[in-house]
Amino acid sequence: MPNTSVPIDDQPEINPADRPASDPNYLVGLDLDGRRVVVVGGGTVAQRRLGLLIASGADVHVISREVTPAVEGMATSGQLTLTLRAYADGDLDGAWYAIACTDEPETNAAVVEEATRRRIFCVRADVARLGTAVTPATARHDGLTLGVLAGGQHRRSATVRNALLEALQSGVVTDDSTPITPGVALVGGGPGDPDLITVRGRRLLARANLVVADRLAPPELLAELGSDVEVIDAAKIPYGRAMAQEAINSALIEGAKAGKFVVRLKGGDPYVFGRGYEELEACVEEGIPVTVVPGITSPISVPAAAGIPVTHRGVTHEFVVVSGHVAPDHPDSLVDWPALARLRGTIVLMMAVERIEQFATALIEGGRPADTPATVIQEGTLRTQRVLRADLGTVAARVREEAIRPPAIVVIGPTAGFSTESAAARAESSTG
Repeated sequence: MPNTSVPIDDQPEINPADRPASDPNYLVGLDLDGRRVVVVGGGTVAQRRLGLLIASGADVHVISREVTPAVEGMATSGQLTLTLRAYADGDLDGAWYAIACTDEPETNAAVVEEATRRRIFCVRADVARLGTAVTPATARHDGLTLGVLAGGQHRRSATVRNALLEALQSGVVTDDSTPITPGVALVGGGPGDPDLITVRGRRLLARANLVVADRLAPPELLAELGSDVEVIDAAKIPYGRAMAQEAINSALIEGAKAGKFVVRLKGGDPYVFGRGYEELEACVEEGIPVTVVPGITSPISVPAAAGIPVTHRGVTHEFVVVSGHVAPDHPDSLVDWPALARLRGTIVLMMAVERIEQFATALIEGGRPADTPATVIQEGTLRTQRVLRADLGTVAARVREEAIRPPAIVVIGPTAGFSTESAAARAESSTG
């Protein structure tokens, strides 16, 4: 998992009064790849620890009378071996490492006793100081593994771990020892809220020498860049000024050839109506390495921010995302509007405000009822978000009356009538 940042919470809190004057723990990294690790207990405490053990390549064996569905799923998928019975002396045979995490103190003590006898380091989850090892609050970030011990004060160690991780993710703390390799990263910036960029996207942005940014890329992210970072505005204003795609491609290529690490920062996801693959092709043709960082795409996230799920059990089994940059009757249109109208699920229209009348008419003429809920979300996820609720027969007129402008997402279908408020009302009626 070299490109993710994963916090792993562990030990229960220890009273500072029970902590020795000096912390006797020696922090070390264990190579558990292919080595037997025995976990006694299959509840939520074990579940939290198993993911990191599996990711490290350990040969994990769980022994427990009962396990959570998640632990059972890990066993079913072959990630670990599961034995459904009580612990018995001898279960640690051949183990390099052990964890005792049952809800029975006497069983945990017996596991530690066997481990000590066999010279196997053992974590005791219920009373950490009675084991022979403790698990630090840890996280992984870009090939680094962070570990923090605080003498059993887990909240303290987790707080420090989280602060270090956030500093690395945001670029406040950087690993300058890692040389920056020239190339291009196509980074999805998410739907607008700067907090919705992915961890990896934010990390790569912090390492950029040159940023080529779209109009819909979160501007707050650009404000975080150092003064030495060059920013090129690649805005595409709907029906207005735009930087030609060829010029954007040239900027990426020339920047990388000049030895720079270039981030192409886009709104949403690079491959969802973002021309990201065109830019990848242009770079690859010039022999430039390209990294693609997916983003949270607006056709799903913007409706969610307005309380609308694009799918819902028993209501819709499909959703379709459609570009509205050309009219239904335009010769360049690749959309089968009559077929689209016959669908019963959710239709999400992007770039559709300018031609909303034509799209609504095409869907109604194709068979969609005029009273189908239709909701328009302008500037979704931002402080300035606006939500307009109508139906397919009236949505065009309402958009004009309310002066809705791009960027906006149009959601059509049964779930377009959903909202956080309607969910609360349904919950109240079901319990009333």
